[in-house]
Amino acid sequence: MGISRAFSGVHVAVSWLTVAPLPPRASRWTVIAGGAAIAAVPIVGALLGGAAAAVAYGLSFTRLPDLLIGVLVVGLLALLTRGMHVDGLADTADGLGCYGDPERVRQVMRSGDVGPFGAATLAVVLGAQAVAFGALTAEHRWWEVLFAVALARVAVVYVCRVGLPPANSTGFGALVAGTQKWSILVWTVLAAAAAWPLGVRALVAVAVTAVGATALSAHCVRRMGGVAGDVLGAAIESSTMVTLVLLLV
Repeated sequence: MGISRAFSGVHVAVSWLTVAPLPPRASRWTVIAGGAAIAAVPIVGALLGGAAAAVAYGLSFTRLPDLLIGVLVVGLLALLTRGMHVDGLADTADGLGCYGDPERVRQVMRSGDVGPFGAATLAVVLGAQAVAFGALTAEHRWWEVLFAVALARVAVVYVCRVGLPPANSTGFGALVAGTQKWSILVWTVLAAAAAWPLGVRALVAVAVTAVGATALSAHCVRRMGGVAGDVLGAAIESSTMVTLVLLLV
């Protein structure tokens, strides 16, 4: 049963978080299915990171400027993930940047419009990612490209840790908030093991990702009353940027 649930979680995570044309699962969405999918999100991160590194490697043989390669890698990741994380980052930034009570924050996040906070956040985060991916490409640091993308998905596990309530009674956040316990330890250990060959900066990135995702989700609970699906995208995109910056420091 455990192996079947784990396989189902990977299947759901890949079909939900990527454009991969996988056939839908027969079972309906439940808290158990949502929790299994979140526990498998870092696996999706490794797949996406491998694709990003492969594309960066291939483009390094062209005459394209490194910065343009970085921009294309960012665009590729947005395309492969249907732009969900980018949208979540913008919505979360607009919600946290507004005045008002939790209901007002949730209302702003549900509006679908990109406000000034969202636009500014997208410019900084995606711009920094593009520059950093370009710099890693110039130095042929392919494993660190993969590592940064994969580690950012570990942040999602922290955001959905036990004890955090959903911001809304319906929606994806209601199915995944508070579902993760032992998976946090497992993925932290695996992330640290992957970071070890890359050096101190990668190990620091693991620690910063854990602390940052914990702090972001706690702040969202204070401002919006819980964790919403958009917060997961915000955690992924911001963690990707922070990890890339730390790898280049």
